[in-house]
Amino acid sequence: MRGAVLYGPRDVRFEEREVPKIINPTDAVIRISSACVCGSDLWPYRGIQPIAQPTPMGHEYCGIVEEVGSAVQSVKRGQFVIGSFFASDNVCPTCRIGYQSSCQHRELVGGAQAPVLRVPLADGTLVATPDLPSEDLIPSLLTLSDVMGTGWFAADAANVKPGSTVAVVGDGAVGLLGILSAKQMGAARIIAMSRHASRQKLAREFGATDIVTERGDEGVARIKELTNGIGADSVLEYVGTQESMMQAITSTRPGGHVGSELLTCPL
Repeated sequence: MRGAVLYGPRDVRFEEREVPKIINPTDAVIRISSACVCGSDLWPYRGIQPIAQPTPMGHEYCGIVEEVGSAVQSVKRGQFVIGSFFASDNVCPTCRIGYQSSCQHRELVGGAQAPVLRVPLADGTLVATPDLPSEDLIPSLLTLSDVMGTGWFAADAANVKPGSTVAVVGDGAVGLLGILSAKQMGAARIIAMSRHASRQKLAREFGATDIVTERGDEGVARIKELTNGIGADSVLEYVGTQESMMQAITSTRPGGHVGSELLTCPL
């Protein structure tokens, strides 16, 4: 089969690769229905994050199960499944408290930008839909492989509650789905920090009630102004820089919570 392989900065090749097969009894092999490029793929592509060797690309995926190992019980051939970028067993102590991306037996899933993919720890990693989805639904289901789950994780980690005030730092794909997550969790007010008109429009559609274009101290002051000098109950951080994290922390009220793509921090 042919798949995308990153050789170095701005050097992506579509070349012959070995067709994946079952290696361990906990594996599944799926035929990819849809995959996409993650923002994190851009770090090695731009040369910011070096790679030691040619690396198959792609960790956001969904598709049809073609084969399962002898120990797999939760999915079967012919089912449409959505997978995660980290394979997890979903039974270790860390998984049991909801942090599957830090599973004690986790494995990074890569190489999804190809026709076929081997998924380790299939029982804990793949989620099957009740029926085969229509073609027009697949792009939405694909978001559950990474960006929607990541957005939801930060909102959950930040303790978003019905009726609460939430601020969202970052207006990329994950940040926008963080807004959608906060709305689904019942937040009454959602303040989106965005300078891009097209993203502001989507933020409004997904549930944002206010838009803040300022950054740094001015951004914090604007959020404090919107919350009567108190700060937001929950702040969701989706950029990953020191500056954005400090902005999130200083925008949070005393006793509030900050949730990011990677951690949670009660204040």
